[in-house]
Amino acid sequence: MRSQTTIALVLAALAALAPFAIDTYLPAFPALARDLGGTTLDIQQSLTVYLLPYALMTLWHGAISDAIGRLAAIRWGLIVFALASVGCALAPNVETLWFFRVLQGLSGGAGNVVSRAMVRDLFEGVAAQRVMAQVQMIFGLAPAVAPIVGGMLLGIHWQAIFIFLFLYALLALFAAYRYLPETMPADRRVPLAPRQILWDYQRIFGDSQFRFLVVAFGANFSGFFVYVLAAPVFLIQHLGLNAHQFGYMFVPTVLGMVGGSWLARRFAGKIPEATVLRLAYGWMAGAVLLNVAVCLWMPRGPLYNILPIALYNIGMAFAMPILSVAALDRHPRLRGTAASGQAFMQMLLSTVSAGLLVPLLWRQPLGLALGMGAYLLLSFAFIRHADLWQKKPA
Repeated sequence: MRSQTTIALVLAALAALAPFAIDTYLPAFPALARDLGGTTLDIQQSLTVYLLPYALMTLWHGAISDAIGRLAAIRWGLIVFALASVGCALAPNVETLWFFRVLQGLSGGAGNVVSRAMVRDLFEGVAAQRVMAQVQMIFGLAPAVAPIVGGMLLGIHWQAIFIFLFLYALLALFAAYRYLPETMPADRRVPLAPRQILWDYQRIFGDSQFRFLVVAFGANFSGFFVYVLAAPVFLIQHLGLNAHQFGYMFVPTVLGMVGGSWLARRFAGKIPEATVLRLAYGWMAGAVLLNVAVCLWMPRGPLYNILPIALYNIGMAFAMPILSVAALDRHPRLRGTAASGQAFMQMLLSTVSAGLLVPLLWRQPLGLALGMGAYLLLSFAFIRHADLWQKKPA
């Protein structure tokens, strides 16, 4: 019998492919712009062309895994991602980079979506919350490690970053087949019929409680993600750091995420879920207010400008397992599709940030702080209508 920790490690590694595909090459933006003949905005848009197909394809990964099995869906996603990573490494211009980033986006979400469904396939109730928190805690290390790895590989060449992603995908594929059970046996699989899938999504998104939960989940994450997307400008131009110092932001912010995940795992089943959510949202609101105050009245610097982001992540990660498990539990017979719907909403908001909001917000640190606050307000506007929020502590 595979241990819970081993399963959590492999599921976290699969889910972490997405942040590695985003964060590892952030330090290389200036070098990519120089070598590929583009501008900083051109390279930043390589995030958009990754995130948009990523978001759209998340609507299909779960349904595909319901039809052909969890491991088969992971296999094909990782193989395409690995090949696309080689294409990115060999790109001679910005347009070619965009093309292969699209392929990475189409395939890179398979592990993330399917891993969420597998948690609920394997575990129930409080155990599912604890495993989800454990996966999230391990997964949360990726945004801290990725830009540091990217900065080190940049010392070789920016192409080494994409070769690293190629090797990561192959290693994750090996680990999935070596350590994960198939949790969608043949007798439970459903045909991959587009009309049926559209009906399933109509059913899922027609559920107001599901919408409240997934929008709240995605908006909370996007409040932090605006800083990830803006990192090359925020850290280099505003805070005066260099391409090898991205860890100044990602290490403390991810420690905040890991700390919040630890709290979620520690208190799962011990504190009413509504109480956890109220504590988490109150904490995030305090972090946002501190962030705005720092931008208005304190001198710019890594300590002042990064600390509020790390504090925000504690509250975000504290709430995430409850929101995620509750959303998946709304439709237990369509768990893969529900996991896709949840990931789609998260990535849709991130894509809007990458393509529209971040280029407007990154001109000043205050703009990014206000963007974080706006996403938190959006999240609160939805979660306050959820049954989870309205439950009275026993």
